[in-house]
Amino acid sequence: MKKLLLFGLFVVGLWFALANFKGLAATGQFDSIILDFREDVPVQIERELAAIAQQYHVNPRINSEFSQTDHIYIVKGDKQTLQSLRHSELKDVTEYIEPNYLYSALTPPNDPDYSKQWNLHNINVEQAWDETKGAGVTVAVIDTGVTQVPDLKQTKFVKGYDFVSDRVEATDDVGHGTHVAGTIAQSTNNGFGVAGIAYEAKIMPIKVLGQGGGTVADIAEGIRFAADNGAQVINMSLGGPGESSLLEEAIKYAYNKGTVIIAAAGNENRNSASYPARYPNVLSVSALDAAGNKAPYSNFGAGVDIAAPGGSEDAKIVQHTIDPSTGEPAFLGFQGTSMAAPHVAGVAALIKASGEYSPEEVYNILQQSSRKIQEDPLNHFGAGQLDAGAAVQLALKGQITFKDFFRWLRDNGYLNLRFWFDGGVVALAPKIIMVLGSYLLAFLMRNYFPFAWSWSLFSGLVAGSSGLFFLRGFYIFDLPQWPFRVLGSSIPELGNAVQGGISLNPLFASVLIPAGLVLLLLGHPVAKWFAIGTALGVASCLGVYAVVSPAVWGLGTGWLASAFLGVNALLCFGLARLAAKPA
Repeated sequence: MKKLLLFGLFVVGLWFALANFKGLAATGQFDSIILDFREDVPVQIERELAAIAQQYHVNPRINSEFSQTDHIYIVKGDKQTLQSLRHSELKDVTEYIEPNYLYSALTPPNDPDYSKQWNLHNINVEQAWDETKGAGVTVAVIDTGVTQVPDLKQTKFVKGYDFVSDRVEATDDVGHGTHVAGTIAQSTNNGFGVAGIAYEAKIMPIKVLGQGGGTVADIAEGIRFAADNGAQVINMSLGGPGESSLLEEAIKYAYNKGTVIIAAAGNENRNSASYPARYPNVLSVSALDAAGNKAPYSNFGAGVDIAAPGGSEDAKIVQHTIDPSTGEPAFLGFQGTSMAAPHVAGVAALIKASGEYSPEEVYNILQQSSRKIQEDPLNHFGAGQLDAGAAVQLALKGQITFKDFFRWLRDNGYLNLRFWFDGGVVALAPKIIMVLGSYLLAFLMRNYFPFAWSWSLFSGLVAGSSGLFFLRGFYIFDLPQWPFRVLGSSIPELGNAVQGGISLNPLFASVLIPAGLVLLLLGHPVAKWFAIGTALGVASCLGVYAVVSPAVWGLGTGWLASAFLGVNALLCFGLARLAAKPA
């Protein structure tokens, strides 16, 4: 059992070291290299640049007139040149030797008619796309069915149902449902047609309406079908004046299963939303024109929760759908609260893709993030006008999820195999050696003063040799980031954590902290082993720094810094031996 515990903590120590390493984002393209010479080390930069020019047949140049103070120079070169420079003596006089990556402007979707979609621009959808496109979320379109027109070919579909004809195939013979589905998840970045809001979401087509409309019984069954088959969001661009207990019960059923339900407020310009938008547990959507005003036809007042683009005669909502007169695919402009509701459903899908939220939480996020209208005595806009970017930012605010961790791994290069062949191992090795060294020192000491391995000792070894690295690289909105650098620093690095410098603070990179812990905890039979483990861990850490990269405030980067670190490493080891000696 003890061996298993030892192995487990050893793995934890190695993981801490891995997490501390910042990684090389080796996925980018570059044709030049940045040399950032250190300001705290006197160096003949011109001499170094001349040597680089001669050895690598390049012409180093200052990046700009504003780079003089920071000593930032650029040299032409590829990956091989980068690795040669990183392994040369330049590493001792530079802060960074890194690729001068080529970035580009973030471009909008390449769908040729995206520029005509004023509605997507009005809801600030591109800011939302920076974070999510709705992957993993299923949206049920309870409508006239959905036909996979060419601009829906890349959109993912799941099994639906046609309650009008009682069959699995829920195709559209009216064009309304296909248009709605396009607003939610039109195939995007496919070089064709127009774009959709949550274009990586899945569409569940549920046909409850035909040319002459549909019944409450079919709609209620469609809602239950959607909830039972995994739809996280339901869109209903339909409605009428009649109240139905069957329909209200179906809505309550879906809501209790965690389904977000969005419905159109209605097109009668009436001071009341239609059913099913009026029911509790449904978010009711009124319509805006291109100027952000209430659309002339839109219902308002009682029951309206939020407003979204629905279009008008002068500026309609364009999507790829079925032309009801010919049955052929066509890009058509529609207007109505039927067009407004899927905007909200699409953004709800983006929110659901950003975190595990209940329907009530999704409604709150949509309403709290909306653009408020100060003067709205007749409740044209509900909580305000839909803002996709603000909604997603609010959904992500303050969360650290697995997706964030995965993104951190990706952005820092850990998921790219080229990282491991691009100098990463060379820079990572010292961190691993620090962890291994602390265990080795403990084994050596055990030969002199036998002791039992314990959690306290293991924790001290990990803390002293590698620090609390697991928070490095994470970002939380609205918080200063220096605490995370502090938590992501090994003990000798703590003095520099706020500024993020590379030189060690002599007060921390010494025997002082282990000595303080030993004096404080020596009288405790369990806690003292944490102090002993920390002393051994710091000894290993300082010993590796002394050999690999000595840099101490006031002592430079030469033999004096190496001697200081080496002596303190020995003192830490000696302190641990004394503390472990039986009384």
